[in-house]
Amino acid sequence: MSNPYLIQGPALISFSGGRTSAYMLYQIIQAHGGTLPDDVIVAFANTGKEREETLRFVHECGSRWGVKINWVEWRRGKPIYEEVGFNSASREGEPFAALIEWKQRLPNSFERWCTEFLKVKIMFALVEDKLGLKPGQFVETIGLRDDEGVRILRGMEAAERHGGRVAYPLAKAKVTKKDIWRFWLGDNIDPKNPIHPLPQGFDLGLHPWEGNCTLCFQKGKGIRKRIIRDNPREPAWWIHQEVSQNGWFDKRDLVAELVEQIRANPSFFDADDDMEYDVECGSHCGLEYAA
Repeated sequence: MSNPYLIQGPALISFSGGRTSAYMLYQIIQAHGGTLPDDVIVAFANTGKEREETLRFVHECGSRWGVKINWVEWRRGKPIYEEVGFNSASREGEPFAALIEWKQRLPNSFERWCTEFLKVKIMFALVEDKLGLKPGQFVETIGLRDDEGVRILRGMEAAERHGGRVAYPLAKAKVTKKDIWRFWLGDNIDPKNPIHPLPQGFDLGLHPWEGNCTLCFQKGKGIRKRIIRDNPREPAWWIHQEVSQNGWFDKRDLVAELVEQIRANPSFFDADDDMEYDVECGSHCGLEYAA
């Protein structure tokens, strides 16, 4: 069987900044003998609402593995992105807030254009600028595992509808969430308090539900409440956006209402606390960006 991690360029490796896509990137680098072909581009799109741990993790992956990771952020006008780095990356939600101000409304589970603009469009624009290629002329390589079958099918359908080309090497290699956890954390149970040596010498240091875009409306209500309880300053940005647009990210609950629910019952969480996959923005909702 051919090595699923041998990527035939031209290709874009979509790096969300989570453990799963980082594992995929590592395996692709190894399959190519430690150096990626010139027509394979790695991109990380920063919304400005990623966790600091995510930014450090992306930077460390690039440094340790000797691979060029292109950091990009959305900008209004042309070009629609700016290349940044670990030190210059936005950390107060600036690209996301600017997009909301331009759109004059909020994204939500029915209109997920935040991923379309903040992730997909700018990575595609990067490939066009660096390789002179448009969607359909390169393969978008995405870190979805074998145990994420429904999302893979949706991604393939979306790509087919819009003339794109996608590849899922992790699914082809039959990789599951347990494999990812073992690669990064070994015998450790708590990623924030490892008691055994880390197999790779470093890790993301976040629980799966804490993955990028801090209070993404795609995360379950219980997860968002847990994040708010653990990070009391986090809701302020999200509340400001809802107030400024007189709208909501999730029609079931305003972020301010979630805060009040936690104040009333700080130890109570909803039934959807658990998630079966890492919330890696651009790796699941992004697949349906143009659906």
